[in-house]
Amino acid sequence: MPTILLVDDDALTAMGSADLIEDLGHTVLTAHSGREALTIAAQRPDLDLVVTDQSMPGMTGVELAKALWAERPTLPVILATGYGAPPEGETLPTLPKPYDQAQLDAAIRSALAG
Repeated sequence: MPTILLVDDDALTAMGSADLIEDLGHTVLTAHSGREALTIAAQRPDLDLVVTDQSMPGMTGVELAKALWAERPTLPVILATGYGAPPEGETLPTLPKPYDQAQLDAAIRSALAG
């Protein structure tokens, strides 16, 4: 059972997405900021995947991914965004918001498959 860190500054969005991930049979951890996500990731070597919102105060999803990769370069990260494509020059897998459970499942499966 993969362990997934979900990062979203909107508490309701995070709660709904966490429920979707749990319903898919995964263990889910939740963070509401990039800094909180970094703290959790540092304490959880069993982390298999991060699904992060792009637009968050203090640290964007892309900035979070780069900070995570400084310590764990092979950790898969999915960027969830309502703005379409990732920022110019970034190649992160993107999950368009709003997403449903099937889209989330497909994105998770793809990211975990490498």
